[in-house]
Amino acid sequence: MWKQLDVEQWTSRRRGTLSEVRRSVEDIIAKVSKEGDAALYELTQKFDKVQLDHLRVTREEIEDAYAKVDDSLIDALKKAKANIEAFHRMQRPADMWTREVAPGLTLGVKNTPLDRIGAYIPGGRAAYPSTVLMCAIPARVAGVVDVVMCTPPPINPLTLVAADLAGVDEVYQVGGAQAIAAMALGTRSIAPVQKIVGPGNVYVTEAKMLMRDRAEIDFPAGPSEIAILADGSGEEEFIAADILAQAEHDPNAACVLVTTDQVLANKVGREVERMAAKAERKEIIDKALGNAGYVLARDIASAVELVNFIAPEHLSIQVKDPMAALQGIRNAGSIFVGKYAPVACGDYASGTNHVLPTAGYAKTYSTLDVGHFMKRSSVQIVERDGLEGIGDVVETLAKAEGLHAHANSVRVRRK
Repeated sequence: MWKQLDVEQWTSRRRGTLSEVRRSVEDIIAKVSKEGDAALYELTQKFDKVQLDHLRVTREEIEDAYAKVDDSLIDALKKAKANIEAFHRMQRPADMWTREVAPGLTLGVKNTPLDRIGAYIPGGRAAYPSTVLMCAIPARVAGVVDVVMCTPPPINPLTLVAADLAGVDEVYQVGGAQAIAAMALGTRSIAPVQKIVGPGNVYVTEAKMLMRDRAEIDFPAGPSEIAILADGSGEEEFIAADILAQAEHDPNAACVLVTTDQVLANKVGREVERMAAKAERKEIIDKALGNAGYVLARDIASAVELVNFIAPEHLSIQVKDPMAALQGIRNAGSIFVGKYAPVACGDYASGTNHVLPTAGYAKTYSTLDVGHFMKRSSVQIVERDGLEGIGDVVETLAKAEGLHAHANSVRVRRK
């Protein structure tokens, strides 16, 4: 089970699974495009084994969900919401800022929230009310008008309570690639959205990628993954616990230890096997551990470069000097510094967002945040003296490009 990995092969496998499901996803999208709601009912029966008589969750169903959820869980959701909201409020930019850069020439940026966004919340193997908070709260902080959510049925009552607490406007009991197609294309029941966020399996991720011409997405967010950067000071029990925490998400979860210490790698392997034998979600964990193992590095600098090559969704740094290692990290979704910072803290309650790019996409994408729910417009306020200051430059360059009407639009104002 526990083995030394070829890091290049391990990395390429993470992204390779997406192309394998494309044809199936394309068929689902075509069906939703042609049949609309009817396709959603049929596909829900086929994939989720649930016969629906309505798609949108009613207010009565949400109230019933509250009655089924223990008060202690509702209180936990409220505390997590407060931390998530506080962190994301720190990110929110000003609605507009301007600065005079020269006499008569003022430049700036206007930030505008999107009108309508869709959040995909996974279901099936587990309930993910925390993901509801992570998707909806930054959208609300940004000022999005309508927040829509799709999740597979049957929906866990805790997920519905989380949606209500987070301010979701519309909840639909639709999952899989068909949910992504519905939010992007629109159906009779579900109006189209401008952007779709949230994690999912390879089918959901592929659907998001294919629908980008109709609705923008946050980033590819597939099966969960973790890289742990550790030296000889690492605690094998902590590291093994972190590996199993990711492995229990999904059979396709990817877990790797990047270490400078062979002895630690061996200890972690034994601890992983000991913990896996007693794990409650053993069947899922055992499959995921088929994708797990360790990579040896000569020194910390080499280990850091291996992490940057992997570009993991979650990175745990458990070395003697974690802040020094942190300085060298360029590619990671969410970083957990120190051996007392389990990824689970970021999953639920520290306040940072747990919706993250996977499969190496952390090289080019950032974690979900308030900025994902806003668009920016540049602003220029040009007065007469400001036009005089740059007029010659504009006219000269416009003429050089053969755009004489451009030059004239400046010239007529300078007469």
